[in-house]
This record gives sequence, C-alpha cells and structure tokens, in this order.
Amino acid sequence: MNTGETITTALANLSRHKLRTSLTMLGMVFGVGAVIAMLSIGAGAEKAALEAIARLGLDNVVVRAKEIKPEDRAELRKKSLGLSPRDAEALKEAIPAVSEVRQQVDVDPYKIMAAGETTKGKVIGVTWQQSRETALPLREGRLFDRLDEEQHAQVAVISDGIRKDLFGLGPAIGRELKVNDVWLEIVGVLAASENKEGLGVGDLPAASTAREIYIPVTTAMRKFDRDPLEAPLDELLVRVKDGESTVATAQLITPLIERLHGGADDYEVVVPEALLEQSRQTQQIFNLVMGSIAGISLLVGGIGIMNIMLASVLERTREIGVRRAIGARPKDIRLQFLTEAFAISILGGLSGIVIGIMLAWIIAAWAGWSTVITVSSIVLATGVSMTVGLASGFYPAVRASKLNPIEALRYEYRDTSAHQVRSAGGPRPPSQIASSTITPPLQSRPCPPSRCPTASPSTKPNPA
Repeated sequence: MNTGETITTALANLSRHKLRTSLTMLGMVFGVGAVIAMLSIGAGAEKAALEAIARLGLDNVVVRAKEIKPEDRAELRKKSLGLSPRDAEALKEAIPAVSEVRQQVDVDPYKIMAAGETTKGKVIGVTWQQSRETALPLREGRLFDRLDEEQHAQVAVISDGIRKDLFGLGPAIGRELKVNDVWLEIVGVLAASENKEGLGVGDLPAASTAREIYIPVTTAMRKFDRDPLEAPLDELLVRVKDGESTVATAQLITPLIERLHGGADDYEVVVPEALLEQSRQTQQIFNLVMGSIAGISLLVGGIGIMNIMLASVLERTREIGVRRAIGARPKDIRLQFLTEAFAISILGGLSGIVIGIMLAWIIAAWAGWSTVITVSSIVLATGVSMTVGLASGFYPAVRASKLNPIEALRYEYRDTSAHQVRSAGGPRPPSQIASSTITPPLQSRPCPPSRCPTASPSTKPNPA
C-alpha cells in the first residue's frame, strides 16, 4: 500500500464517523479560536497605547491638574491657585532641559448645537503648536494657527463623529456651531477614529478623537465661563530637549511645582515614556496569561484526540490484523493513524481560525475596543494545534503498528465471531460442543385409557 492509499483510507475512516470526529476536534477549535481572539485583543490594546503615546510624544512630560472635590476647593485655593500659566513660565525658566511648555484647557460643554441638531462631545483648548505636534488626523480644512490664537479667534476643528451628528453627510467647513453660548466657525474636520471608545493607558487619555472639538487655548480661557475655584489650566505639556531624559526632567519638575503650589497635592506628573514601558510589561503579562489559558485548551483537545485514537485502535484491531496479514507494513499502519490525528487537528485549527476572527470582531463591535488580527497569531495557533495533534496521535499510531497480526485476528474472533456464527445458524465451535450437555428425554406421562393404545398380550419385550 502506497502513501496515497494510506492517507485516503485514513480520511475515509474519519468521514464514516462524522459525529465522533466533530466532537473530537472541538477542543482544537476552541483552543485555536481563544489564542487568536486573545492575541488580537492584546495587539489592539498595544496599538491603542502606542497611539496615545504618539499623541503626547515620548519626549514630553505631562503635568495635570487633579480632580478636587467641590467642598475641598475653597480650602485648597488658600494655599494654591492650581495649575496656571505661572507654572508654565517657571518650568521654562528654571529647568534647562525644557524647550517648550504647551497649555491646555478643557471646556465643560453643556450644549453643542448647529443647524437645529445637538450632540455631546469634549471641547479642548490647545495651542496652535500642539495641534500640529500631536499629529491630529486632519481630513479636510485646516488647523488653527498662531494668528487665531493671538486674536482669540472663535474657530474650531471638529471630529468626524461631531460632523455626522450635526451636519450628516453635508459639508461642515465654513459653517458654525454653538458651544454653550459661544459661536464657533468650523475650519477643519478630523478623520474618523478607529477606536470609538478609546483605551486609556495608565494615566494617559484614550487615543480616540471620535467626539472631540479643538479650539485655541486663548479662546477657551477668555470666552468660556469657568468656576473661579477651578485651576486656570487643566494640563501642561512640557517638551524636553533632544538628548535629555524625560524621567530625569520629571524628577526636577515635581519639587518645583510643589514649591509653587505651597505643598498642595492638586497636580500630577505623567511621563509617557515610563507609561509606555509599563504598558508593554503589562501587555506581555496579559499575553502570557491568556496564551497559557488557550494553551491549556489546546492540551485538553490533544488529550481528547489521543483518547479517541486509542479507542479506535481497539475498535479496529481485526482490521489492523487483516491489513498486516495481506502485506501492510508497520509504517503503513502508523502513517494511517498519524494521518487521522493530524487531519483532526488541521480541521480543528482551520475552524478555530474562523471562530477566533469572528470572536475578535464581536468583541470589537460590542466593547468598542480596537482589535488587531495578526498573521503571526494565526500561524502560532495553527502551528501549536498541528503539533499537539501529531504528538497526541503518535502513541496510538505506534501501538497500532506493533500489534501482532495473529493476535489481532484472534482478538476479534474470540469477541464476536462465535456469536455471529451462532446467530446465523451455523455450527458451533468444538469447544462449546464438547462442553454442552445432552438434554434428557421427557418423562412419559399417564394418558387416559380412551387415548392410550392397548398393548397386545402376546407382545413381549425383546430380550435384546
């Protein structure tokens, strides 16, 4: 028997037991699907982290105003004004490693409307340099410039989601929208964001721009009402000179801000570079844990394949004996069972790829997360499933190839052949005939005189 016939025989045997084959490969299906889904979620989270870092920059240090409870603000403001332009000037003058300090103000919008439509979003006042350095994905129009900031121009750059809510599919450039009580002219529209909800990284904001409106920082400070007990600024983006360490610069920023604020704990310093490293370590742990869980599922699937293959060897002992008797070599038997185990793992792996991709899409749609399906995750999951399938089928295949043909034929004969011959009405084996007992004749019963024949008196028994 050549290799092609052996493989054909193995696949034909699997097709004869469709239900058993399907149940056996379920472990591989869910294992491969779990590996692909978990790795796609991890890759999506890593992509969101990199986008968030890219928006702030690895060569920046972020100083943020903390959220203070309303009942504690009055007492806190006796010691500290909060994050303010004075802090920006002090950082630039006192720390040589600092090249620029960008100011940011968050506006609390209670009303966003245009053309009779309303929506909700986040309104952020940034400097004109920051709007370019953070690489906002501009779709049409322009970003505001230095002149807009110096003149406190009432202009805005809106996200694609805000544009759809207010103007539908119509043009937005040159039209006006109203934020609270201030009318703003739309000068730019950002491209659609893949990450709808956004995944924050540590203390960093989400990388999504789906619901944001950007205005000049001077416009946000001068033309929008603000609680006098709140900090004048919400964030300072400190740009570090080339070649300088952001971590070392952050260590200099912290004591300076602490002295300016009179020791008040109303700010926090965030180093994106340190957060990126922390995010990578966390992501590695996540991938390791999720990969281990999925690997256990693949191992359970492999045990199921080995169990079914061992049962198949016992079930087909006579078939193995017949094939060996007519000339099949041990390696032919071994190849057949290995082919069956490998085919189960391959079919389970391919089905698991489909399940994993569908699961990743469902998670992305339901949770709003960004998932990335990589070729490496598919190759890894499929390779592990094939390896587990071969390893699980190796022992049953070797066991089948080492069966003695005579013992294999006799094994089947002792269990079922005699029963089948008897049920067909044929002769019984001699051993059973010898051990059987002859049924004694029935004893005679007395019969009524009218029915019993009368014996002749002259009839005598034969002495012989």
